[in-house]
Amino acid sequence: METTEAAHRFVEVWERAWARHDVDAILELYADDCVHRSMPFRPPHRGRDELADYLRWSFADEKVADVRFGPPVIGQDGLAVAEFRVLAFEGDAPTTLAGCVFVRFGADGLAVETRDYWHTAPGHHAVG
Repeated sequence: METTEAAHRFVEVWERAWARHDVDAILELYADDCVHRSMPFRPPHRGRDELADYLRWSFADEKVADVRFGPPVIGQDGLAVAEFRVLAFEGDAPTTLAGCVFVRFGADGLAVETRDYWHTAPGHHAVG
């Protein structure tokens, strides 16, 4: 699968699945032996099982109001980057999470490596 096709599928599925906390749909985007880094100083999540555990933990207390991914920017050697913004509630407090994901795809179009950089702010904010 071409990187462009894989990247568009990745952001479209993530956008829908994050809004529904659909871990299974997200996991279908990843190779069995994927490596996911959720923050620069956290240890990586290796394989689909560790990624599933991380996603379930991340989604546990999150109430999503809106999820948006920007169009992916396609690089070389199976690399793509996309920005995202999530409006959510932690308890009753509105929050905004904004960041980007770097994805390296295998020849089959599955993510073999992902790296997220993100920040949160209180309140709901548009991202320019």
